[in-house]
Amino acid sequence: MRGGLLNRRMVQRLRQVAISTVGSLKIKLVLCCCIGLSLIAVASRVPGFLGWTGHSVSMPPISDSRKGYAIVMNTWKRYDLLKQSISHYTTCSGLDSIHIVWSEPDPPSDSLKKFLNHIVESNARDGRLVELKFDINKEDSLNNRFKEITDLKTDAIFSIDDDVIFPCSSVEFAFSVWQSAQDTMVGYVPRIHWVDSTKGNLGHYIYGGWWSVWWTGSYSMVLSKAAFFHKKYLSLYTNEMPASIRNYITKNRNCEDIAMSFLVANATGAPPIWVKGKIFEIGSTGISSLGGHSEKRTECVNRFVAEFGRMPLVSTTVKAVDSRKIWFW
Repeated sequence: MRGGLLNRRMVQRLRQVAISTVGSLKIKLVLCCCIGLSLIAVASRVPGFLGWTGHSVSMPPISDSRKGYAIVMNTWKRYDLLKQSISHYTTCSGLDSIHIVWSEPDPPSDSLKKFLNHIVESNARDGRLVELKFDINKEDSLNNRFKEITDLKTDAIFSIDDDVIFPCSSVEFAFSVWQSAQDTMVGYVPRIHWVDSTKGNLGHYIYGGWWSVWWTGSYSMVLSKAAFFHKKYLSLYTNEMPASIRNYITKNRNCEDIAMSFLVANATGAPPIWVKGKIFEIGSTGISSLGGHSEKRTECVNRFVAEFGRMPLVSTTVKAVDSRKIWFW
């Protein structure tokens, strides 16, 4: 009997060892699969880590020109940056035309126009050339970037500065977001406002930059240095924006982007949409790096509130993210 008992115990022990071994093998197999999938995911995203010149998955070409977009690019005596930007954006499939906002005292040189036209021809797709135009302005004013353009073939405008580069895939994704909400602004650079409680009333506001957006997780503006909006807002800005606001912007050389955010929010009663995207700043620092910049922007916000008779900006926490480009969403 004792021998039979020992045999049963031996069999049970062997079963436990076998079960433990199988369990260990399963765990190792699961870990190996996880590591393998992680390596595949990293490998598929390596080109994206190399910068905006790398190849990336793009959306299908857009055949109907009205479904494409026009770039309105602000520039000022930075010809190398202008050439870089035009060289990049003319490779984007959804682009229909580029309008360069020119406010310099001298017209663009023949050599510059020849160089840019050569870039356009070199990047032509299927025999279709991107239309390139210089919109010449007699007055040097930041309002020029929002002057009405009567010969636009597209409804969508991608307003951008000459020193900012986004991968074409990011631009096309932002354009697809705008197509789903064509009355609002869709952009990459969020900003926020909030009530200044130290003033003892609800009618005074503070302008907040990127770190305020990061800290609070909310925003109420997207800057026009990189944003999509409908072309109708150029007409509204040119013809309906109070002249006192446009004069203030010309005199102070600041806040035209805040004014456009006020204009769109006042027309829609809705917040903008922030699109996550990798930004490459190819130029030197601008006016935002100067001392007192936030204070000047706060002054603009409160002045515009007084002009509009109310605060039209609407805060939100929504952010559009391309799920093809992230691991967890």
